[in-house]
Amino acid sequence: MMKAVPVKIAEIYVPAKFKGTLDAAKVSALADEIVGDGGLKVPIQVRRDEAQKRYVLVAGLHRLEAMRSLGEATIAAYIVAARKF
Repeated sequence: MMKAVPVKIAEIYVPAKFKGTLDAAKVSALADEIVGDGGLKVPIQVRRDEAQKRYVLVAGLHRLEAMRSLGEATIAAYIVAARKF
């Protein structure tokens, strides 16, 4: 079982493939849910990018942006292994 760890939001890179899928209404609704329900329920998924000294978002764009909109400095994340093909 994976354990979520806190990751600095400023250290997370969002790949271009995600940027066109952002829905501002969904981000706002998630932010309201996070505030109302006492926090983020499902951690995002990131992978390490050692060469760039950052994390790369794998899943959870709307959760990430909701936490960013709330002014949070960190977010709970599962760190997953990247497979090279």
